[in-house]
Amino acid sequence: VFQVPCSRADVFNSRQLAMVEKRMLMKFLTFCLDYEQHPDEYQDYENSTFAQFLRTRKLTPSLQHFILHSIAMVSEADCSTLEGLQATKKFLQCLGRYGNTPFLFPLYGQGEIPQCFCRMCAVFGGVYCLRHSVQCLVVDKESGRCKAIVDHFGQRISANYFIVEDSYLSESMCRNVCYRQISRAVLITDQSVLNTDSEQQVSILTVPPVDLGKPAVCIIELCSSTMTCMKDTYLVHLTCPSTKTAREDLEPVVQKLFNLNTETETDNEELEKPRVLWAVYFNMRDSSGVDKNSYDGLPSNVYVCSGPDSALGNDCAVKQAETIFQEMFPTEEFCPPPPNPEDIIYDEDEIVPEESGFSNSPDTKPEPSAEESSNGGSIAVKKEDNEE
Repeated sequence: VFQVPCSRADVFNSRQLAMVEKRMLMKFLTFCLDYEQHPDEYQDYENSTFAQFLRTRKLTPSLQHFILHSIAMVSEADCSTLEGLQATKKFLQCLGRYGNTPFLFPLYGQGEIPQCFCRMCAVFGGVYCLRHSVQCLVVDKESGRCKAIVDHFGQRISANYFIVEDSYLSESMCRNVCYRQISRAVLITDQSVLNTDSEQQVSILTVPPVDLGKPAVCIIELCSSTMTCMKDTYLVHLTCPSTKTAREDLEPVVQKLFNLNTETETDNEELEKPRVLWAVYFNMRDSSGVDKNSYDGLPSNVYVCSGPDSALGNDCAVKQAETIFQEMFPTEEFCPPPPNPEDIIYDEDEIVPEESGFSNSPDTKPEPSAEESSNGGSIAVKKEDNEE
């Protein structure tokens, strides 16, 4: 495992690169920061892959490898030249924001990020209905628009728009959808795969494919200071687009980097590797590239968002959220910066909504029946002749 030089200081302090390679790399990275100003240098390769473009830049194979897999972190076979340049520029622009790395990881894991938005929404008057799973959508027969949902208590909640994650939709709605698959593995190990002086670190590794056309494997290793695992252990996530089952895709990488042998008598080479204390492999579907028109019978005011994709970061989720927001509220600014807390003036009359959207319901809500509980969170569509 080699640490890839990223910043100017890293490049010139690196022992893995010759002086000529350091100059080549710095020249190329400088070009990537303002590549839009030099279209003559890449416009002839817009229909080529980023890997093919790198070969024309007189870069050594080692530099091409570093840029492709550890800086741009894109697919060797599928990524276009423009996509590769954009990814490289984004990587470079993120350097130095929070230390000598472009990455930032939240304490307690990625689940803290949506909590931040939930808390911000609640501060500015958003209402959350906890433990209200959706039983069905109420669709107006004439307009074809969804005008309410019914939860598993039988309570009706009205709204103008509905946003739902793909996995909540019924099988009948998704029968014509073609999903991609993601191969995942989660490991708990006893030491870091990166041998450094620091015991508390977050490591991101890219394992290039052995065969051309196969996906690279992204590895994120978390230490106990991230509050995601116990002391003296490491939590490791392996992810790649699926070609076979998760075990077939990822186990060769696990065997290469980790010690799977639970016996005490092992050779010296295996002893140097982190020992796997626990492991799980699984496949999950990737709905990030599904078009809204692929769903059958989806009302026009119901918007579908995807679950996690195989890419590093949250670019897809942010782009998808912005697209949905602009379709619903084209004249509003997407995700404006929050005001200074000292400038917020609270008025009780303003924060009380005029119409809550909740229908009258009995004080005691019935518990869901066994039949309702077995629906697994899927949403059925219920059509009504009533007026909106």
